[in-house]
Amino acid sequence: MIFRQLFDSVSGTYTYLLASRRGGEALIIDPVIEKVDRYLQLVKELDLKLVKAVDTHIHADHITGLGALRDRTHCITVMGEMAKVDVVSMRVAEGDTLTIEGLTLDVLYTPGHTDDSYSFKTADRVFTGDTLLIRGTGRTDFQNGDPRAQYDSIFNKLLRLPDETLVFPAHDYKGDTVSTIGEERRHNPRLQVAGIDEYVAVMNSLKLSNPKMMDVAVPANLHQGLAQAEIARRGWALSASEAMALQGKPGIALIDLRERSEREKHGVIPGSLHAPYPDLQDNLRPGGMLHELATATGRRIVFYCAFGERSAMAVQAAQDSGLTAACHIQGGIDAWKRADGPLVR
Repeated sequence: MIFRQLFDSVSGTYTYLLASRRGGEALIIDPVIEKVDRYLQLVKELDLKLVKAVDTHIHADHITGLGALRDRTHCITVMGEMAKVDVVSMRVAEGDTLTIEGLTLDVLYTPGHTDDSYSFKTADRVFTGDTLLIRGTGRTDFQNGDPRAQYDSIFNKLLRLPDETLVFPAHDYKGDTVSTIGEERRHNPRLQVAGIDEYVAVMNSLKLSNPKMMDVAVPANLHQGLAQAEIARRGWALSASEAMALQGKPGIALIDLRERSEREKHGVIPGSLHAPYPDLQDNLRPGGMLHELATATGRRIVFYCAFGERSAMAVQAAQDSGLTAACHIQGGIDAWKRADGPLVR
């Protein structure tokens, strides 16, 4: 496995780049906007293709690089379903898996530092965000933090992982880079408590000043969505109700860009075809499925995804490939459900 731990000294943030092999798909966790050029240079040097960018929670001490990476690489942005961010490409929940070629991460909902905190576990390591730090734990006094929820997340989820599991947090301010679950159980001073009430008392006694960038970072990080309005202005978007009116008509091909796990969990629009977003460029080339579907049969391509972000990027790519009739369902399956559109599983 290719694994890189990158550090932003200004905010004390760790960012992680993962891939299963050179030349393969890559995923990045907790990117910082000022370091985007550095990440992309490393991706290039390692001959990787960045396909997913993930935030463990809405950060208060730096502006995320999610949106910038999406705009420059057309990667999928990912956050937990509890995150109040306006739009990301994919939202995950407890028990879901996040996959790229050759790698799978299990999703754990670990609130407490914030109410939208998630951890991501691979076979031998766990990325804990700000829930569990090295010899510490994330503060719980803002962004709907809750020391009781954090105790449950740590003691009833993270500390139940095998002792040898490597712990990679989103921040460190002392120079530590990695720990293990066993180390933290034995040596983390915040975890040497008799029970939940003592832990709550410890966390409530901390008198910490707010992060310096909190008033800037949190509002910025709540607004990551791709500007779908520009796609609509160009006439490349349909509302959910407009798409329903076209459903089943000859000359229309509904294309679902989501991953199989999303389709199984949330259902699909009846009659739609599955063409996962990571395969988009291959499918749009001459000879590719979508190119032939549009040119050989004359059918109009109507893309959809979870929230409209992947489909908006797909429309632009299709237009660039000469498929000028292509459009998408603005707001994706989320808008389709709110319009009471039919779904099948």
